[in-house]
Amino acid sequence: MAISYKDILADLEKKLYHPVYFFCGEEPYYIDILSQFIEKNILDEGEREFNQMIFYGRESNIATVLDAAYRFPMMSNYQVVIVKEAQEMRDLLTGGGEDKNMLLTYLEKPQKSTILVFCYKYKKLDMRTAAAKKLSKNAVFFDSPKLYDRQIPAWIEGYLKEKGYIIGHKALALLAEYLGSDLSKIANEVSKLMINLEPPAEITSADIEANIGISKDYNIFELQTALGSRDMGKTLQIIDYFASNTKDNPFVLTVVSLYNYFNKLFILHSLRDKSRNNVAAKLGVSPYFVGDYEKSAKAYSPATLQKIFHCLREYDLKSKGVGNATISEQELYKEFILKLMYIDKLPQSIVESTQLSLS
Repeated sequence: MAISYKDILADLEKKLYHPVYFFCGEEPYYIDILSQFIEKNILDEGEREFNQMIFYGRESNIATVLDAAYRFPMMSNYQVVIVKEAQEMRDLLTGGGEDKNMLLTYLEKPQKSTILVFCYKYKKLDMRTAAAKKLSKNAVFFDSPKLYDRQIPAWIEGYLKEKGYIIGHKALALLAEYLGSDLSKIANEVSKLMINLEPPAEITSADIEANIGISKDYNIFELQTALGSRDMGKTLQIIDYFASNTKDNPFVLTVVSLYNYFNKLFILHSLRDKSRNNVAAKLGVSPYFVGDYEKSAKAYSPATLQKIFHCLREYDLKSKGVGNATISEQELYKEFILKLMYIDKLPQSIVESTQLSLS
């Protein structure tokens, strides 16, 4: 049975257990939380020694796992069998052959005193197969989809709200831009904020700088704002900081972030419906920031943006060593930003050269 992460966790907390759990999907965060809860909470410390077995897909096969699952618990109501990295088990869904698949046979009559858990991470099951269909029907089946970058701010906001915190739009954008889409990393970094702030509290950019180490004044979000308003002084200050701290501000990631930013301006120019909500939806940003993008779009015509895209592609290649054997990352930052700030003075023909997309 397909079921949501929250419903599964709620049942586990109520001690409502099922014989087989199959957690799969491209986002490992929820899979890890569910499997860790089962590993640490179903059996007490004394019961785990005899009744809890952990297998790893690359080192195991389905016959060994099911042999363990068919056993009875010792001095306990349950035994727990967890298969981590189940996607690495070659015969997980094929063991025994299509007609006598061992896992499918087990699903028809599972051992009720065993809680069997599969953690099939970083990939989806092909739901057209007989094994996937049987799992989705006969096991507690959870698919953990990868979130798109545009969904991350809302996820962070919701995560903090559940913990009793609120966060401003600017601080939220700062976290989302710097922490990327790795939910485990985000949760770990946000926990640093919660250690030092008692709920209810509003998390600010200053809190982020103090607890996570992301500068509230010199970050990619502020660089985009400075470029968007064509504030040369602020832009140079931020780039000088980036060039002096390349470990925390890799050049290649800065180029990709700026590409995404200027691409939003290009999309904005193409929109017929420029209502606030439609712009926010098409750009994948909070309606709070629509006004900033509208102001920036006025400062960058589509023709200018085409030149910027060329510049970004050129320096993306240079950062990877193409046509650049000697320039350091620090020097590359300064050369790049000067070219970007004076982009209007570049001839139109420069747009036509490099075709390679950013990666």
